[in-house]
Amino acid sequence: MASKSKTVYNCQKCGAMSPKWMGQCPDCGEWNSLVEGIAEPPSSTLRNAARFTNYAGVQAGVCLLDAVEAREESRSLSGLSELDRVLGGGLVSGSVVLIGGDPGIGKSTLLIQTLSAMSHQSEQNPLYVTGEESPQQVSLRAHRLGLDVHKVKLLTETQIERILQTAQKEKPRVIVIDSIQSVYTESLQSAPGSVAQVRESAAQLVRFSKQTNTAIFLVGHVTKDGSLAGPRVLEHMVDTVLYFEGDSSSRFRVLRAFKNRFGAVNELGVFTMTDRGLREVNNPSAIFLSRHEEEVAGSVIMVTREGSRPMLVEMQALVDESHSPNSRRVTVGLDQNRLAMLLAVLHRHGGVVTYDQDVFINVVGGVRVNETGADLAVLLAILSSLRNAPLPRELVVFGEVGLAGEIRPVPNGLERLREAAKHGFKRAIVPKANAPREPMGDLEIVPVLRLVDALHSI
Repeated sequence: MASKSKTVYNCQKCGAMSPKWMGQCPDCGEWNSLVEGIAEPPSSTLRNAARFTNYAGVQAGVCLLDAVEAREESRSLSGLSELDRVLGGGLVSGSVVLIGGDPGIGKSTLLIQTLSAMSHQSEQNPLYVTGEESPQQVSLRAHRLGLDVHKVKLLTETQIERILQTAQKEKPRVIVIDSIQSVYTESLQSAPGSVAQVRESAAQLVRFSKQTNTAIFLVGHVTKDGSLAGPRVLEHMVDTVLYFEGDSSSRFRVLRAFKNRFGAVNELGVFTMTDRGLREVNNPSAIFLSRHEEEVAGSVIMVTREGSRPMLVEMQALVDESHSPNSRRVTVGLDQNRLAMLLAVLHRHGGVVTYDQDVFINVVGGVRVNETGADLAVLLAILSSLRNAPLPRELVVFGEVGLAGEIRPVPNGLERLREAAKHGFKRAIVPKANAPREPMGDLEIVPVLRLVDALHSI
């Protein structure tokens, strides 16, 4: 009978080790920071290092960086162009991709569609490992979506050692683990889903991926605050971290890259959920623009940039008289602290008072705008709602607002203007430094240098 691995308890704050669990770390004094881990003997560590050396094909030791051959990573198309865009051009062989999202958002649907498309490529031999559903449930979903899955292999298993043994035997090029919180290793006594189990299981999968050049998708649950359940180190272990976002009441889903060693971060892929699964949205600007039949106050169109894609979104503001001593500042899709700062700038440099008003900001379509290029659009939407004066429907706005009241330029201004012109907008209020040197067809460019100039232009 094989002997069990020795377990130790590591402090997540300072890294100290303890032979038994204690409520307080004896070194740094942090409470409830000790988690279970495996204490591998030195021989095991050396064996693992030798396997990595053989796989890389080079001897361990110091070498000149210039002597290392710089080769482009091998990529495979997933069959979904929006997923390929978020991944940076396709799925890299030997990479580990972590996909997080709320329950029922469509993670399993996205991955079973991806495996179905990749199964038609030669030598992919995809393997779907489920630890939360029965084979009948997975089969029913695939048939309901109308997918051709006769080449997709299915494994119902939760023990990581058996999963890796099966993978070594079947030799798939793509593996889906659904989910990482459901698998466990027999080396630890803690329950599946615990911090130690998630971390150790993921470590074994990452090691297997690098040794065999196999691409692995890990499905991760999220907590109530929207972060991935389990240790934060899980995000550092993998190559790519994707979040699947969307309102359960809406049919649109957004796939966003928060970390990508093989592509741009903050890249965005847009899908729509149908009865036949997820469908790609190649022109997301069209779905995020709710074209009103008539002009309404508090609405303005801005051009944001997600990864390598410029995108038109509608910014809505509602300013109403406050009936409480503390006026409310509520944002959906925007940083609330940023709104408070912009209102102070509007008061100081625009002469517009809002301290006795409740201000509500909403980015239509569930999009989250994290860049400062939305500043000018937010202030113009607030002023429009406050004055009950609709802005022109063919107006588009972008620009960063500084604390001194200046309108600062934003990156890729020319691409944003081209996107606006492509959708038929006739007028654009932009920072003076982003104004193009040559005319852009029917699009009238209004360059502004300070906030007061932007207010006078409308």
